[in-house]
Amino acid sequence: MKAVVFHGVGDIRMETVADPSISEANDAVVRITTAAICGTDLHMIRGTMPGMQPGTVLGHEGVGVVEDVGKGVRNLKPGDRVVVPSTIACGYCSYCRSGYFAQCDHANPNGPAAGTAFFGGPKTTGPFQGLQAEYARVPYANVGLVKLPSEVTDDQAILLSDIFPTAHFGADLAEIRKGNTVAVFGCGPVGQFAIISAFLKGAGRVIAIDNVPSRLDMARRHGAECVNFDDENPVEAIRELTGGIGVDRTIDAVGIDAEAPSKHAHTGTRTKGERESAKGNDRGRNWVPGNKPTQALEWATEAVAKAGTVAIIGVYPETEGSYPIGKAMNKNLTVKMGNCNHRAYIPELVGYVREGLIDPTQVLTQDEPLESAIEAYKNFDLRKSGWTKVALNVAA
Repeated sequence: MKAVVFHGVGDIRMETVADPSISEANDAVVRITTAAICGTDLHMIRGTMPGMQPGTVLGHEGVGVVEDVGKGVRNLKPGDRVVVPSTIACGYCSYCRSGYFAQCDHANPNGPAAGTAFFGGPKTTGPFQGLQAEYARVPYANVGLVKLPSEVTDDQAILLSDIFPTAHFGADLAEIRKGNTVAVFGCGPVGQFAIISAFLKGAGRVIAIDNVPSRLDMARRHGAECVNFDDENPVEAIRELTGGIGVDRTIDAVGIDAEAPSKHAHTGTRTKGERESAKGNDRGRNWVPGNKPTQALEWATEAVAKAGTVAIIGVYPETEGSYPIGKAMNKNLTVKMGNCNHRAYIPELVGYVREGLIDPTQVLTQDEPLESAIEAYKNFDLRKSGWTKVALNVAA
């Protein structure tokens, strides 16, 4: 089968690899019809999330059709159309039964203390082969896979695999109440859905912070008041917009890669010589002047009012150890964070889409064939105007 394969920092390739098969009783093999490119994929390709093993198929967002099931999968059959949650969970440990699917005790083969297991990630997350491929093996398929009604299209469903649930999770972490004023840092695809989710939770106002005009335009269409941090200090702007008080809740939807990409995009577009010379000292970073890895998080902490809540859903690697704890403590802030418990949110969001409450494709800006994935990665990493969320049409 064709798949997008990681070979090293800045080196991904479209290759032919072996088809997956059933290896455990609760497995399913899914024929992927639509995948997607996520900002988290860039963490691995840039090297900001270390530990990727060469030969790993990338991607953690997928929609498809069940091709085969193990004998332990009693709720699915070949031909069922499904969305694949990005994180993997057994469904029967105490964490899963409490809704903390991202902290499953059994899914990660590195052990209960290893943390979240997900598709297409580094060794610490499994590793599990990803979903930017023609077929995928899905462990614990009897729990993970969510059936799709005919009213929900592939383009809608692919946005329910990761980014919409993650944003909804972030709105929950932020403890948004009716009438709250919320600031969302980062207007990428997760940030866009965080704006939408904040309004769904009853927010009175949402202030969106980014510096990419097309992203700010999209945020404005969703009803947000926009701040371009290239033009003004976002903390000062938020205080001005809130009478000097600050917002009630902030959501960091940026994470570690808050910087502009390099001219080579770090996604397989460099020459072999450039890749060799970069080994050992290239983490794929090219900082925005004055920015730090935790700049968005620091802004989120400064911009929130006293006794407010900071929600962190942007991805930070285990190696990142910086946070303005003193500021948070002196303001009596609540700080909540984590990986999304996708399986807890997807059925509800499928219902929203089926009922017409929301059309998630308003965030989808590109629909590319799988064969064009490498070029799509390049354009996405360069943050070209209008490239907010990219679906990969595998069935084309």
